Parts: sequence; C-alpha cells; structure tokens
Amino acid sequence: MGQGSSQFSETELEDYQDLTYFTKKEILYAHKRFKELAPEKVGHNRNSKLPMEKLRTLPELRANPFAERICLVFSSTKDGDCTFEDFLDMMSVFSDAAPKSVKAKYAFRIFDFDGDDYLGRGDLQETITRLIAPQNFNGEDMETLISRVLQEADLDDDGMLAYAEFEHVISKSPDFANSFRIRL
Repeated sequence: MGQGSSQFSETELEDYQDLTYFTKKEILYAHKRFKELAPEKVGHNRNSKLPMEKLRTLPELRANPFAERICLVFSSTKDGDCTFEDFLDMMSVFSDAAPKSVKAKYAFRIFDFDGDDYLGRGDLQETITRLIAPQNFNGEDMETLISRVLQEADLDDDGMLAYAEFEHVISKSPDFANSFRIRL
C-alpha cells in the first residue's frame, strides 16, 4: 500500500474507520494531507500537533472566514492546534458522508463565538460580519438583520438561538450540507 500504510496498524485504521465517516483509503489520504502541511514536524511522529497557522494554509481553510473558529472547535486542546486525530475529526465532519445533524452540531459550535451554548446577538453579528463585508452594513442595518433572524428562528422569544432552534432552521436549508463541506 505504500509508505502511508506503515504509519498505522490495521487495527488503528479500523478504529479510525469506526470513528469517522471515512474509508481506510480516505484515512490514509487525510494523513498524507496532514503530513504535507508540515512534513518536517510530522515525519514519523504520529503524535505531532500542528499549529493553527499551518492548518490555515490548507486551501479549503485559507479563504474561509471561519478558519480560526474551525481550528479552535476541532482542537482537542482548544488552542487551535490540531493532532492528526483532531484533523481527521474535522475532515470527517466536513465530508460529504457526514450526516446533516453532525454538521449542524459543529456549525453551531463554530458560530457560538462566546461559548455559552447559545447564538446570541453578538454571535449572530460576528457570523454575519464574517459572511458579509462589514463595510456594506451600518449599525442599523446589522441590527435589523439580526432582529429578522431572531424573529424567524427564535421560537421561544428569549433573544437568542438554542441549538434546537438552530437545528430547526438548518433543517429547512437544503444547501446547508453542500456549503458545510471540505473534500479530501
């Protein structure tokens, strides 16, 4: 199978396969991509941890306005640096094979900038700002947009979105799964 297969035993590959939405071949390819980000660091050290700056050089993250948040959410140490297993989790969640419910769970975590398990006005403003050039919005326009989002999605009228409300909105969005993906 080549050099990549020597990195993992058959049991390890089976474990990764059980824990992700990937085949063994895709897991080996994910490791190859991880290693390409910093071959001098990863080399034969399977426990290498890549800094967020290296991860953000991935073409799929380079132009993503949420790249830092993605790295922070998937980092097991919550500092944005990722081990191969963190990277594999990230790539698995963003894969075409991951169910919409799993994608929604991680999207919610990415958009929850303050980490309070709700998408409040500040989280919504940060999300909108990252999606739309902020110079196109004045404060009043931003407030109107946030109010409309909450009017549509805030089912219990508490001024913020709980995960269930967010998931309800996502369930109505046929394009969500297609926009929340990274292809290996």
